Amino acid sequence: MSNRQRTAVSVAAAQAAVLLGGLAAGIAFAQTAPAPAPKPEPKPEAQIETVVVSGKRAALSSAQKIKQNSDEIVDSIVADDIGKLPDRSVTEVLQRIVGVTMDRTMAKGDPEHFSVEGSGISIRGLTYVRSEMNGRDSFSANGGRSLNFEDVPPELMAAVDVYKNPSAEQIEGSIGGLVNLRTAMPFDFDGLKTALSLQTTYSDLKEKSSPSVSGMVSNRWKTDLGEFGALVNIASSRSGTRTDAFQVEPYYPRTDAVVGQDPNTTLWIPKGSQWRTLEFDRKRQGLYGALQWKKDDVDSSLTYFRSKYRMQWDERAIFAQSDPYKLQVANGEFGKNGQLLYGTLTNNDGSGINFGADTRSAYRNSETQDLAWKLNWRANDQWSFSSDLQYIRATTDSFDSTVATGVQMPEETIDLRSGRPQLIFSDAQRAALVDPANYYWAFTMEHKDKSKATEKAWKGDARYKFKDEGFLQDLRFGVRFTERDATTTNTVPGYNWSPISQPWQIGWDINHLAFLNDPRFSADTYVHNFNNFFSGKASVPSLIFPTVSTTSGYPDSYAALHKYHDILCAEQHGGDTSACAPWTPASFGTDPSGTNKQRERTQAAFAQLRFGMDDWKYPVDGNIGLRVVRTESRADGYTVFTSKQVPSGATGVPVPVIPNFSEAGTFNNSYTDALPSLNLRMKASEKLQFRFALGKGISRPDFSQLQAYTTMSQDFTSTTVNGQTVVSNVTQTGTASGNPMLKPIKSTQGDITAEWYFDRTGSLTFAAFHKQLKDIILNQTFVKQIPDATGALQNFVTTGPINGAKGRATGFELAFQTYFDKLPGWLAGFGIQANYTYVDSKTKLYDPVGSAYCSGGNSASNLNLNLNGCDTDGRTFGNLPLQNLSKNAYNLALLYDRGDISARLAYSWRSKYLQAVNVNGTQGGDGTDTNPDSSTNGQRNVAWGLPVWADAYGQLDAGVYYKFNDHVTFGLEAQNLTNATYKQLMQQHIGTMGRAWFDTGRRYTLTARMSF
Repeated sequence: MSNRQRTAVSVAAAQAAVLLGGLAAGIAFAQTAPAPAPKPEPKPEAQIETVVVSGKRAALSSAQKIKQNSDEIVDSIVADDIGKLPDRSVTEVLQRIVGVTMDRTMAKGDPEHFSVEGSGISIRGLTYVRSEMNGRDSFSANGGRSLNFEDVPPELMAAVDVYKNPSAEQIEGSIGGLVNLRTAMPFDFDGLKTALSLQTTYSDLKEKSSPSVSGMVSNRWKTDLGEFGALVNIASSRSGTRTDAFQVEPYYPRTDAVVGQDPNTTLWIPKGSQWRTLEFDRKRQGLYGALQWKKDDVDSSLTYFRSKYRMQWDERAIFAQSDPYKLQVANGEFGKNGQLLYGTLTNNDGSGINFGADTRSAYRNSETQDLAWKLNWRANDQWSFSSDLQYIRATTDSFDSTVATGVQMPEETIDLRSGRPQLIFSDAQRAALVDPANYYWAFTMEHKDKSKATEKAWKGDARYKFKDEGFLQDLRFGVRFTERDATTTNTVPGYNWSPISQPWQIGWDINHLAFLNDPRFSADTYVHNFNNFFSGKASVPSLIFPTVSTTSGYPDSYAALHKYHDILCAEQHGGDTSACAPWTPASFGTDPSGTNKQRERTQAAFAQLRFGMDDWKYPVDGNIGLRVVRTESRADGYTVFTSKQVPSGATGVPVPVIPNFSEAGTFNNSYTDALPSLNLRMKASEKLQFRFALGKGISRPDFSQLQAYTTMSQDFTSTTVNGQTVVSNVTQTGTASGNPMLKPIKSTQGDITAEWYFDRTGSLTFAAFHKQLKDIILNQTFVKQIPDATGALQNFVTTGPINGAKGRATGFELAFQTYFDKLPGWLAGFGIQANYTYVDSKTKLYDPVGSAYCSGGNSASNLNLNLNGCDTDGRTFGNLPLQNLSKNAYNLALLYDRGDISARLAYSWRSKYLQAVNVNGTQGGDGTDTNPDSSTNGQRNVAWGLPVWADAYGQLDAGVYYKFNDHVTFGLEAQNLTNATYKQLMQQHIGTMGRAWFDTGRRYTLTARMSF
């Protein structure tokens, strides 16, 4: 397919998505004139411009025609939509598409931190999403395989396409779907084109404005050497937001929490409730340039894309860290399952409830650069060829620093009867929380990572067009070769938590806590006032926090703080400092366990046949194809083995002799996948058509899952009588940071759609889908062998990522849109868009873990804990769904396009979904062992980790644009108009309890756009 043809099809797919109703939050705030007359069909290279200037109604009419002739199911958002939606990131834009949902936490493993602009997407409930830039690979250097969409300036996009059933000619690697970010090309415009956009966004909770600017200039020239075109697009934007949060700690089973409590009655008491606020600032810059040339039957293009992203956030948080089994409840009210609804918490020993108050600062710098050259040659009426060469380089580095003080509250009164926690403090209690005498230096924690990834790719395609106009239309075939390198380095340990002074250290390590009223320890703190907390709907006490300079001053500030510990430790030991281990920073780049180095090569070939039968009563056309790809991967890493020393003369069970070792190794893996695909379309009439698609797909493991670092150990149990050791049992275990022998996740998937275009601006579409998954990757056990001194292979049961489950995702999508054209006068400008997605999922482990009770510590080898989750009473959950999958999601938008005014009022909603299991904030090691068959029944030694859910959430956004003249447009947008609160839940056996409530306030954006 020629470059011009690809442009036409790509733009067509973008326009066609409008008819699917996926752009529910306000597609194409187009500057329209009343009921514009139909215009001649534009030539392909002008179609993007036509979408921008021709008006909503004409664009929709054109999109209907193109969609009816498309080969695949594609949902898109074009440039005008992206620029006028009240969204500040590509992630937010994508959530408007039917079948696409957005994650709202900064990281999947850290649900405690909310992301206003989103952090990732799922397509049809699955996170196995591939990303492309102009049909080529695109990724961020974060250990994964796709882009962080929030890193990409939406101002540089001409369109965003979402493919849900990719054909054989498209690059493999997507199961959930394929997201292709498209940029404009000079030949997309008739001649000189300039555009400038100025914006300022105000966050009412942060009380700060953030500017954005973007500009584009493009032109084309005809010369004796052919036609040339050049385009330059730049963008720079800032974003400042604030998030306030309340949290409730997990509930613990207690039989002695209330004075006079019946010991046969169990009450469930949370460890406390807390609050926090996070200030987020982001700067994003983009540069894009394109050159095009065409002469006769040859054309070529050169593109360069660069995206830079810098994020900085600072958090002040208080969190409970007391002993939950010391808590007493006064004036308590309890729910039907024994859960605390209201009461005053105190410690039964009068020591006060221990809390931490931390200042946390984090930044991340990311950059992606993409250079690509494409050459197309139309040899004759039947043959055409193309060559596409690409180089991509991505880097990222991050530092995360936390410094905390501690405070002991005499009591805390919690009211949970009306949803969000109400925390009640007297004036005296508030005064105590700003008294330095009640605070001490608690701990520090640092994390650092750095990644670099590069890829070189080339593909060559050919197309043969059959001469006659019969059943066969054309044959497309080609090859693609890639070489990709990725290296990620993390601190060891990953998050280096180090105590300064903790209550549990008193008496053996330090003589007392490092209180702030001690002149030796009084520096580097301040009082933070939580002004306008929860948009003024709540009032919480001021607290004393470490200054930001202590978090940003690492490592010197850390070393100074840990000297406080050394002073107290020396006092505890009578001036002897030999027992006082000095603080050491986490290692970075020196410990092989913190480095993940990967190389991957792929070779792919495809053939695809397009066909059609137009003379049938109900015409049928489509394509059938096969893509075969071989993947070869190499991971550089280490294997470390340690063994317990066997006493001389030991008898009993023989202990294999294996010398301790630590050795570097290279681990090679390869696999070949055949991926057939079939796309059919039947036209029942000019307005009604049906599609059927069937195919296979793969999603390769993330590079973070392929790390080749494994530690193995050999241990034994024995008894010694009269100097004679008798070994009774030998255990051989291991823990792997990753598994370089992983295979891809595979899917067999099918789609059935119906599309009814009942008038020029109206459509009703339906799609049903089923994806059968196998080799889902999860952490479980596998056998790794190493030889002993005799050469015999010993089997070590190793915990790490494996292809350990199968599953399915089944559902349907429904989309509707229309304008009420027949209404009189100005009412004819109203329209409506709506879409709904339902997804049901199920997983089944190849080797199920079904224990009803939990045991062991919080380690990778505790499969019951990590897969099923464990409650604080030692009972497991199990039967958990796929993570990040909402069963129900919908978008609803009220549209208005009339004269010079274009407006949208749009609501986006998704039902609750499982975010994670056993993650920070909802895990611990002090669960009660309630297993009646356990030898430690009744003890508080069970590791627990709860399933954390995102509750159902909906957000109302709006925008209105006024076309001042043919060149200037002004707009006002508003995000989260109703100031919705995002809620998290934690699953326990007393029910699904409220875990966190996040408030982000509203955001308003003023826009001025100029186009010539």
